[in-house]
Amino acid sequence: MSEEVLGRVVQRALAQRGMTYEEEVRRLLDAGLEVMIRCGTAASPRVSDIVAAAGLSNDAFYRYFPSKGALVAALLEHGTERLRSYLAHQMAKESTPEGRIRRWVEGVLIQAQDDVAATTRAVMWNAPTAGSGAPYGRHFASEVLAALIEPSFAELGNPSPERNATFVTYATLGVLAEHVWAETVPTAAEQDELVTTCLTVARAADRAPAGVPQAGPAS
Repeated sequence: MSEEVLGRVVQRALAQRGMTYEEEVRRLLDAGLEVMIRCGTAASPRVSDIVAAAGLSNDAFYRYFPSKGALVAALLEHGTERLRSYLAHQMAKESTPEGRIRRWVEGVLIQAQDDVAATTRAVMWNAPTAGSGAPYGRHFASEVLAALIEPSFAELGNPSPERNATFVTYATLGVLAEHVWAETVPTAAEQDELVTTCLTVARAADRAPAGVPQAGPAS
């Protein structure tokens, strides 16, 4: 067999194996989400529950994920990317920075709606509290979502758009979290108030937002 033919056979085999691996990962992620939603916050599913729902084996699970926490982290990453894409699409409908910020707030808070909130609660209930690599206390989506509104802050003349976009992202995600865990939905008045707050910070002079002390020199 020539080297060229041998190479083609190997490449086909590798491509087929790659497709199989992708399908198995997809099945595990779908099964993990399904089982977590079914359990809600009443119980934490075991790896055996997830592989049973996926129709795979424990060996297949640990081929891709070193722990259940790693699978949850993958689900959070996937959810963050879907939210980022949705927000970017909504913001693109606006021609002004104010309009884009409003769309951003509305898009974040709509995640408190029943079906989306139930999924978020289920995944977050199973999220690892340590060893994930993320700084303690930081929301898993904060950096990605802050990056979406930072250009609008800059366009409005904010001299510290990265810092202040991060500040309002924390505040907005805090409001969202309160509603997700309380199983409530933000009112129109609450949403408008949050939009006003975000725009006020976006237009602010170069100072820390109210209640946030300026960082001093390292000692």
